[in-house]
Amino acid sequence: MSTTTENGMGGPWNTSREKTYKKTTSSALKGSIQLGIGYTVGNLTSKPDRDVLMQDFYVVESVFLPSEGSNLTPAHHYPDFRFKTYAPLAFRYFRDLFGIKPDDYLYSLVNEPLIELTNPGASGSLFYLTSDDEFIIKTVQHKEAKFLQRLLPGYYMNLNQNPRTLLPKFYGLYCIQSGGINIRLVVMNNVLPRSVKMHYKYDLKGSTYKRRASRKEREKASPTYKDLDFQDMHEEGLYFDAETYNNLMKTLQRDCRVLESFKIMDYSLLLGVHVLDQSQREGGESGQAGGDGRRPVGQRVLYSTAMESIQGDGKAAEALTTDDTMGGIPAKTHKEDKLLIFLGIIDILQSYRFIKKLEHSWKALVYDGDSVSVHRPGFYASRFLKFMSTRVFRKTQRKSAALIAATHVREGSSHATQKQRGRGTGNYLCCFNFLVFFFIFFFHLILLLNSQAQKQQQQQQQQQQVESQKVTVKIKVTKLLESSNKDIDFPFLTLDHSCISQACGADRMHD
Repeated sequence: MSTTTENGMGGPWNTSREKTYKKTTSSALKGSIQLGIGYTVGNLTSKPDRDVLMQDFYVVESVFLPSEGSNLTPAHHYPDFRFKTYAPLAFRYFRDLFGIKPDDYLYSLVNEPLIELTNPGASGSLFYLTSDDEFIIKTVQHKEAKFLQRLLPGYYMNLNQNPRTLLPKFYGLYCIQSGGINIRLVVMNNVLPRSVKMHYKYDLKGSTYKRRASRKEREKASPTYKDLDFQDMHEEGLYFDAETYNNLMKTLQRDCRVLESFKIMDYSLLLGVHVLDQSQREGGESGQAGGDGRRPVGQRVLYSTAMESIQGDGKAAEALTTDDTMGGIPAKTHKEDKLLIFLGIIDILQSYRFIKKLEHSWKALVYDGDSVSVHRPGFYASRFLKFMSTRVFRKTQRKSAALIAATHVREGSSHATQKQRGRGTGNYLCCFNFLVFFFIFFFHLILLLNSQAQKQQQQQQQQQQVESQKVTVKIKVTKLLESSNKDIDFPFLTLDHSCISQACGADRMHD
């Protein structure tokens, strides 16, 4: 029997399929995760609290869990495995910072079954969601796990300065070793709750090259759209009140500065849109889990919702502490449709290293360098912020009803014209670039041919001058020989045959 609903990433999940990851079945992987975390977190509670030291970020604890059990570990029906915990004291500090108690962490991850999400990202990673909708467990590559380890000291400093952030909130980094295979896992906050139906879901980078959902993606029950899709579906963007907009952009700017300082790029803004009016028309159904669409109050994580991540100390913070928003940020379309926005920055474990530099270089040669996703961190952050502040998020402007209606009519007609014009823009630009290249090449070719012709003409003129000078000298020598009675030797001159004969005849007559 299978159950289909909206997952924490906004897609369907199915419990009837048995997947394998690195030759490990999904059931064995989930069981190993719960056994390992249960042991390590429980063992960590016996260690006294203290300040985090620099060496704590590089500590790796390991425990072997045989299937028959041991004096320290319980028996289980999975293959023998070793469970590693990275920087346990540092991650305990992060969990404490967000108000996660050890008992709540264990209850979410161990006591309740994990839900496998069947709508993974392009990386091919597996995602597991806890039953209370709080945590996401994601498999990561070795280089991503290493990068997160190097990132921890700076991540610690950033969270101390600003716990309200849209960056991923990491709660644990683990590794399962079994049969010579390493499976690395990271526990993070859940950005898109299953308890709220996401009518639209976007992965936004601020780039345009290949930033449209594929046909296969569009056929899914809950597709993830991209930048160009967003511009087509929400041409006017999403409108927030002035205070919420300012808080949101301030948070994004601060987070992008942090990512740029770590030389991180190719991250995305995961954006979920819940349409309140559409949900009411569908019968008041706000989500597919949790009944009333609310998270368990006793286990709510601090700063885990989108609104908590950006809210300040003003009226917006007071107005949004109720459960009416379910953790989302109230917004509207240009048609005054009421929305709830859920968002967070994801995929930050990509640094601008040699491979990424090489990828950007060859793509920039073939395509527009500024439109491709991979770019240097500084430019990537600027482009990302510009796209979010001008195309995605906008500040609500007070307008009268008549002015709004007139604006809709005028903009509706202009958008149709712009779409038709925009379709041919790419072809026009391509043809224009080709013509410019052709004329530049033709111009340089003409200059080259003209230069060669001038050189040949100068050489001919110089040769003619030399020949004329030789003839003049020969004539003068001939006249001199005819009028002279003495032998004159000009070893430095080269005379033709007639001149020499005349000279020899004159000598014989003299004798």
